Amino acid sequence: MNGIILVLPIIFARYGLPGILNKDATGRVAFFPPTEGKEKVAHWVYQITALFLVVILIFIRINLDDILNYIGLGICVIAMILYIISIVQFSKPNQNGLNVDGLYKITRNPMYVTFFLYFLGCSILANSWLLLFILIIFQISTHYLILSEERWCIKKFKGEYKNYMNRVRRYI
Repeated sequence: MNGIILVLPIIFARYGLPGILNKDATGRVAFFPPTEGKEKVAHWVYQITALFLVVILIFIRINLDDILNYIGLGICVIAMILYIISIVQFSKPNQNGLNVDGLYKITRNPMYVTFFLYFLGCSILANSWLLLFILIIFQISTHYLILSEERWCIKKFKGEYKNYMNRVRRYI
């Protein structure tokens, strides 16, 4: 099986689904708040490693010949379902534009968490140490982007977001 089959759901979920759900959601999903210092470098590392993750998957060969492959496939399926749920919920914010319900009650960043889990599953499924290594770099850069998003959310949503931060963890 060719790894491109693993790329198609993530592309549809990230770029197709938001537009179907809410015309403003596509812009919200693609929005990156202003970055400062290390966050500027992290933004470029994020973009480059995300591209590498997708390109490597396109050309990778997937075999289902041992238990680890099936575990990876299971992680991919569960993560994709959760990723789609998080995007659906993200596409329908409250009146103020903040997402605090559904998976957003468990983590402030369900799209990032499930995206990471999806590619972790892909790494296990493909038995690819290279994919895993790039994913780790990707996730480190993601942390810095999340910090910039939190700073932006505090400015935009003020006390409402600070209260949300006190109730819900950044990751899990």
